[in-house]
Amino acid sequence: MPTQPRTTTLDVEGMTCQGCANAVKKIVQQIDATASVDVDLVAAKVRVTGSADPAALAAAVTKGGFPSAVAP
Repeated sequence: MPTQPRTTTLDVEGMTCQGCANAVKKIVQQIDATASVDVDLVAAKVRVTGSADPAALAAAVTKGGFPSAVAP
């Protein structure tokens, strides 16, 4: 049985432009290729709808150069 999609919101530091947003999207989609990724540069948040583990997403984005944590 496939995993149900879930929405995870990440607080992400260091995103200042569309290039940063695209980099974060690419990082997330390397973890979950089918994920829907919505980046809000002003709020410094990334909303991911997919099947990846939220902690794994935050770790990958942090490793990619954008310190992040799962939003409460």
